[in-house]
Amino acid sequence: MTKEIALHREQGQSIWMVGALMTFKATAAETDGAFTLVEAQNAPGGGAPPHVHHNEDEFFYVINGEVEIMIGDQKIQGKPGSFVFAPRDIPHSFTITGSQDSRILIGLTPAGLEKCFVELGEPAGSLTIPPAAPPDMEKLLTITKKYNVDFLVPANA
Repeated sequence: MTKEIALHREQGQSIWMVGALMTFKATAAETDGAFTLVEAQNAPGGGAPPHVHHNEDEFFYVINGEVEIMIGDQKIQGKPGSFVFAPRDIPHSFTITGSQDSRILIGLTPAGLEKCFVELGEPAGSLTIPPAAPPDMEKLLTITKKYNVDFLVPANA
């Protein structure tokens, strides 16, 4: 059943996942599966390597920072106020460029992929970007495969 949602900036469940602070603003449980909305904060150099969602469309809205978003063969230089839509089954990635942390709203429709994020992450120790650490690629690839997301990494990764 769809529920009313009213959250302020630092409200919502927060996790640390692959170098990002992610705060869930709307989930499948609250939107009756319609969409997920996540506020992601990353340090420069952070982001997501090339991957493909087979179940969800994804969109990005840049609040702070500079973000290079790749969709298929397109390269978009996202700045505050930029909106980018990545349809399902199209390879895409994003990297935080510039010298400041980013804040991005990430939307997914239909909802449900937030379960993958929770499985990959851990409860946030604070509302800050986590310390940088290389991702556990075996864990990443195993968990995302369960959610029909393919990461386009070299075979020897």
